[in-house]
This record gives sequence, C-alpha cells and structure tokens, in this order.
Amino acid sequence: MGVWQSYRLRIQRKRWLIRAFRKRRELKPVADRTGLIRPDDILVFCTQRNERVRLPYYLRYYRDMGVNHFLFVDNASTDGSLDYLADQSDVSVWHSGASYKRARFGVDWLNWLQMKHGHGHWCLVVDPDEFLIYPFCDTRPLRALTDWLDASSIKSFSAMLLDMYPKGRLDEQPYEEGRNPIDIACWFDSGNYTQRKNRAFGNLWIQGGPRSRVFFRDKPAKAPALNKIPLVKWDRRYAYVSSAHMLLPRGLNQTFDEWGGEKASGILLHAKFLNTFTAKAAEELERGQHYAASVEYKAYAARLGDDPDLWCNWSEKYINWRQLEILGLMSKGNWA
Repeated sequence: MGVWQSYRLRIQRKRWLIRAFRKRRELKPVADRTGLIRPDDILVFCTQRNERVRLPYYLRYYRDMGVNHFLFVDNASTDGSLDYLADQSDVSVWHSGASYKRARFGVDWLNWLQMKHGHGHWCLVVDPDEFLIYPFCDTRPLRALTDWLDASSIKSFSAMLLDMYPKGRLDEQPYEEGRNPIDIACWFDSGNYTQRKNRAFGNLWIQGGPRSRVFFRDKPAKAPALNKIPLVKWDRRYAYVSSAHMLLPRGLNQTFDEWGGEKASGILLHAKFLNTFTAKAAEELERGQHYAASVEYKAYAARLGDDPDLWCNWSEKYINWRQLEILGLMSKGNWA
C-alpha cells in the first residue's frame, strides 16, 4: 500500500472517531454500570431493537463463555427489551431514538462506547442472533482464546457469519424465550462461498450461503457480506468502518495468512431464520433504516410471501466446531 493510501486511511479513521464523539449525544444512559468493569474483563457490545425474546439465551450463552459485562444500545424498542436489559446486573444500556441509518447503522454509537469503555479490553461485537464458535470452545472458555491471542501478539480474531436455518417452513417451529435457537435452525450451507480481497482495507470479502442462494440468486454480487472481525483487543484509536466487517487501522483486518498457512478463526452461527423473521423483516423494510436503501430486506420481502424453505439437498446439519473446521469454514491455526 502506498504512502498516499495510508495517509487517506489514517484521515478516514480520525473522521470516524470524531463522528463517533459527536454521535455520543444521541445516547441516553438508562443503566450505566460501567464503573463495575475491571481492567481484565471481556466485554460485549451490541445494538438491538425489539429482540426481547432472544435476549435471555443470548446473555446466558455469552456469560457461560466468559463475558463479564455487556454494553447495549437500544434503538427505540417497543417490546420491553430496554426494561429487561436495564434489570440485568452485568449490563449497561443506553437508549437512542435517533436514526440507526444516520449513525452508520449503529457503528458510530458502538465506536463511541468502545472508545470510552473498551480501551485495553478484549471486545466482542455480536448481534442478538449471532453466536460465536471458536476452536476448542467446547472445552476452553473465551479467556483461554484471548490469553493465547495476547501471548501471540494477535489483536483481532475473525469469524465468518454462517447463516443457520430449519428444515421446512420458517414458521413450523415457534421459537420460545430462553431456548437455544440452533436447536431449531440447525442446518447450514457448507460450500457455496466466494471470497475476494478488499484491496483498500486488506480484509477478505465473503459472500454465499442461503441468502445468496435463495434471496440473491439472480444477483449474487449484492448478497450480504459474511466476513466479520468481531473480537478485538480494543484501543481508543481503533474504529469499525462497516458493522464488524472491517476496521481501521488496516492491519487489524489481516486475519488470514497470505503465505499458504492458516490463522486461527471462528464462526458466528447466525440464527436469523426463525419463525420471528417474517415479521421482523417486514418491520425493518418499513423503517428503511438499513444499508443500501434496505436492498437486503426488499429481497426478503420479495421471497417471503411463500415463506420459503431454505433447506436443500446439500444442506449440512450442525454438529460442532470440529465439523466446521473439517469443512474449511474455520481453523484452529497453530493454537493447539
């Protein structure tokens, strides 16, 4: 990368940090327990709206993994999510009625909270329907992974978003509060993925899975990105550029090995496709607060009239992380 390009990215990073600082005024603290955060705590950052039914299992999942504190931005929920989060002793929550879209789809809000509270911590950015899987997660807590990353001088950890879905119609198995959604959405696409390198930011851009196969089959290049870098040893000088897809400084995006080896990586099991999805997609399409004029939700609306079955003859049933490594979707790298 040339000197001029490096300078432009540095200026862009400063711009995002200034923008996040200004957007802090859109956040109103509802329950601020950040004074309880200890220097070595692992933190989760999340923006949510009307995810009340998902929150109990989501919190339990990451607590069991070893997360110490959760920092939420609630974007004008109407389903009791805000009150529920405010009652949790390990949660700090802010409310915002401002435009999610004008906050760069929540990135500005989380950049500010990470700038203020995440410095020096391992920070995990995951939505309420995303569940991190990493090598040895069945026997080792998240802190074992972050300790190894620290010892290896690695500051960021990638995880591909793996869309999970049920076999049959999406509305056949109602989701109940507190249940593991992967018990219902336990199938995934194992091999229809493409990747290319983003020359400007240095990250891999991954597309494919059932959303590409079903909703964007005529325009696969417009399918949602599946690459994410959700786990970062945060520094107040860092900034996410686009959701958790890429960051600045640019070096944080280089989570893959260009010399023939493999770096350790994980998977985000994405439990979007439950019986709640049709109503959620309709609500978000009406709000028009998502990326590229909500093109993703327009695609969902065009296909959801028949409540499609996303399962196909090539679908794989999820077993464990070792299965995902065998399929080449994640890697333990040199973490033994």
